[in-house]
Amino acid sequence: GLFDHVLVNEDLEGAYAKLKACVEPELQAMGVSMQPAEKPKVVFVLGGPGAGKGTQCANIVKEFGWVHLSAGDLLRAEQATESADSALIKDYIKEGKIVPVEITIKLLLKAMQTSASKKFLIDGFPRSVDNRQGWEKQVGDQVEELFCLNFDCTEEELEKRLLKRGETSGRSDDNIEGSKKLC
Repeated sequence: GLFDHVLVNEDLEGAYAKLKACVEPELQAMGVSMQPAEKPKVVFVLGGPGAGKGTQCANIVKEFGWVHLSAGDLLRAEQATESADSALIKDYIKEGKIVPVEITIKLLLKAMQTSASKKFLIDGFPRSVDNRQGWEKQVGDQVEELFCLNFDCTEEELEKRLLKRGETSGRSDDNIEGSKKLC
């Protein structure tokens, strides 16, 4: 009911201890923790175009419930908008260049903040020392970085997969020239 817990609040420290003792078990029974929120956990997933990052991330999402954030997918989605960054992103992607780190990080953080999950696979980022330094500068210790997965494939296999994917993806970067710029 409305007044399930009535506490005398004359001794603030004692009242808080009683409040915690009364309310914490009920919150825990409902699956709510009184502990500070955990930092989001991040696993970086790297590899050349066609190396299987998206495929393996989908397996991890299905098996373990993580959220897959593809830097490339976020950038492609943003380029389709009327945002101030969309034309710049389109040019960089078409040329197979790395989009300015501030833009990519802004999109990743926005996706993380709107997710109910706290476990993220960040696919395709960081792709350079500049990306890594930008991440450290902008994100700092706001997240817990667990490790980095790196998928490796021969250049021949990457080209074969990329050409196959290019038949149906409609992505401007699914071509041999684009893949060689990124590897």
